[in-house]
Amino acid sequence: MTKPRQRTSILATTIAASFGFGLVQLDVTIVNVALPTIARTLDTTLAGLQWVVDAYALVFAALLLTGGYLGDRYGAKPCYLAGIAFFALASLACGMAASALMLIAGRVLQGVGAALMLPCSLALINHAAQDQPRRRAQAIGWWTAAGGIMIAAGPIVGGLLLGVASWRAIFLVNLPVCAVGGLLALRVVETRRLPKGHGVDIAGPWLAMLALGAVTGAMIEARPLGMASPVVLASAATGILALLAFVRHEARAASPMLPLSLFDSRTFRGALLYGAIVNLTYYGAVFVLSVYLQRVLGYTPVTAGLAFLPLTATFLVVNVISGWWVGARGSRAPMIVGALIDACGFALLALIAAAAAPYWKLAIAFVLIPAGMGLGVPAMTTAVLVSVEQERSGVASAVLNAARQAAGAMGVALFGALAGDTPAHIVSGLGRSAVIATALLVAAALLAARAMARSR
Repeated sequence: MTKPRQRTSILATTIAASFGFGLVQLDVTIVNVALPTIARTLDTTLAGLQWVVDAYALVFAALLLTGGYLGDRYGAKPCYLAGIAFFALASLACGMAASALMLIAGRVLQGVGAALMLPCSLALINHAAQDQPRRRAQAIGWWTAAGGIMIAAGPIVGGLLLGVASWRAIFLVNLPVCAVGGLLALRVVETRRLPKGHGVDIAGPWLAMLALGAVTGAMIEARPLGMASPVVLASAATGILALLAFVRHEARAASPMLPLSLFDSRTFRGALLYGAIVNLTYYGAVFVLSVYLQRVLGYTPVTAGLAFLPLTATFLVVNVISGWWVGARGSRAPMIVGALIDACGFALLALIAAAAAPYWKLAIAFVLIPAGMGLGVPAMTTAVLVSVEQERSGVASAVLNAARQAAGAMGVALFGALAGDTPAHIVSGLGRSAVIATALLVAAALLAARAMARSR
């Protein structure tokens, strides 16, 4: 392939992959703003609303490894297209749901489509730019920016759609986006697959689904039910036992879904742990900050949502900068600098949390935190992809995102437990959470300094 044609292929692949990733992230948050309207229309309870949100996140997390494995085995392109088609049909089912149970079932199916799209979208980029590390890093920066923008824009988009139509539009709007993403993906170059002689791992996907689903479910339900709830404890125990069984099976399988040799790479291990720390601190802090802005500072829900706009804008700019930096100098420096900037943002939060600080002081932290995360995440993602074989990029992407998904849920449960219910407890909880986040991010910077290679 000539260089101009290859550049065109990388651009087309990046746009197509970003459509899918953006859709996956958008549906994590867009439904939240419509929950009261859904409750009135479908006559459902608070528990039903929780499952409208959690069913998507739970199935998505549980099937990530399986989605990556299918992409590696049968090709990321056909699996990505199948994921888009599945997501579109599931969105139609959600938009046409006549009961809460039907809506929850549609959200489950959306989770299946998302689990196919996410790891395969990153594998498509990795293959398209396999011989051009700089362009791959830049493409990952744009891909990450698309996801960050959409997850932050979800409540805003949802509010606008509710203002001009019903809650069903929140799901039906996915249909034209899926159509455009699917048409773009048809132009994408095919990816490498596992060799034809490679066997099929039958038990691995089922054990992975059980382990990830049970552990993520325990983390999601820990906040409303409490850490000592029998349901949470039983789910966590099931997940841990299934995870141990999965590791034992993969170590002995002739053709494992997840070769444990991937973890022999110090870069791979370091990038996974770095990603888990970043997600745990970010999602845990955003949850507590949302409560702090409304319960302590007295912001309305709309004003609180607008207060987070600096995070969205900073993500867009810094993700793209990170892609250029990684392409020129490698992953190590952006990961170190990103974690330290992120830590500075949380340290500032720890200093001003108890003082009912004016918004402009909070806004500085709201710029520093996404700036650090925006530098580190594309670099970390690139480090994971370059540390594995091309044929395993789908599974590697799935492992990274499963670890980050679980860590994000853990952060919400941990920081939420520290915050409590009263304004005084929320303030002290935010301060403690910010101190913990600062320490963890300094540790992440040291980890990146030690684990990442100095060269490109």
